[in-house]
Amino acid sequence: MSEFDPRKLHITFIDKKNSENSISPRSYTLTHSDITGDLFLSIGPGFDYRKFSSLYSKLMRDEVLGKWQGLGQTGLNIYCLVSGGIAIGPAKWRESIFRQHMNMVLKAICYGDRVFLAENRDFLWAPIYVHFLIRNKKTNSMEKWGIISDFMPKN
Repeated sequence: MSEFDPRKLHITFIDKKNSENSISPRSYTLTHSDITGDLFLSIGPGFDYRKFSSLYSKLMRDEVLGKWQGLGQTGLNIYCLVSGGIAIGPAKWRESIFRQHMNMVLKAICYGDRVFLAENRDFLWAPIYVHFLIRNKKTNSMEKWGIISDFMPKN
């Protein structure tokens, strides 16, 4: 299992005003480099589609998307494309890889947006829902993976 290393995380705020206070909409796009192991997190009002528009990205489709959503109870929804489009690899294999790295993914998002979360402490108790999206929509799954404070830096 991969450990999260904050030195390998590169954060981009798509909309500067979104960096401090904007709660809604607030979305995350997390990609990585297979060569360096660096993580690239974009935070903004929508997903950063430029991060996964290259041919390699379209083939691998291993980005993770996150979005604050909810009526009544706010939660962070994380989306992983397990199969569909032109993603390479069997769905079960890809799902196991997403699961293997999910702890690191959630720590990267929480670390990358730690200033926002510290200023909006109610979100620390928000649930995290991970969606595994599969071509056959009947087999899509969604699981609760804890709450935001479970993945916040301990410093």
